[in-house]
Formats: sequence, C-alpha cells, structure tokens
Amino acid sequence: MKFRPLHDRVVIEPLDAETKTAGGIIIPETAKEKPMQGKVIAVGPGARDESGKVHKLDVKKGDIVLYGKWSGTEVKIDGEELMIMKESDIMGVVG
Repeated sequence: MKFRPLHDRVVIEPLDAETKTAGGIIIPETAKEKPMQGKVIAVGPGARDESGKVHKLDVKKGDIVLYGKWSGTEVKIDGEELMIMKESDIMGVVG
C-alpha cells in the first residue's frame, strides 16, 4: 500500500461481518450491517500538542480494533476497501 496517514489518523481494513446468526440463519448481503471491527494497516506518527510535542498513538499495525458504526471515511486504495479515521474514533483493541 502506498499511503501514509498523517498525524493521529489510522488506516483500518474492515473485517467481514458474520454471514450466519448464532441460530444458523444465513444473513443476505443486503441485510448485513457495516462491520465495526477491523485490522490496523497503518498509523500516523501521532498528534501534536500545543507545545509541538508529538504524542505517539496507542494502536499499532496489526491490532484488531473496535470502532463506532459511523466512524471514519471509507476509501479505496490499490483496489482495497479501507477506512481512515482518527485514533479517538477507535473504542478499543481486541485481545
């Protein structure tokens, strides 16, 4: 991937939503919700405070994260559907 996020931005590859419910019902494509879990592909260097000091991000490449349903911006880079969002839109790291 030839994309480097700036400041406190994070690039996330959404993970596929489940295609079956716990009871075994198959969910059609049209009824699937936007996934809210993904793998961190790239992170920016961090946010700057008022004095200019850079604060590194808590997430790192390879982390599986949870994010809000309407968080971030969907983009297509090198044919891949990805999300770009600020670290503050991420709710936490799984695992």
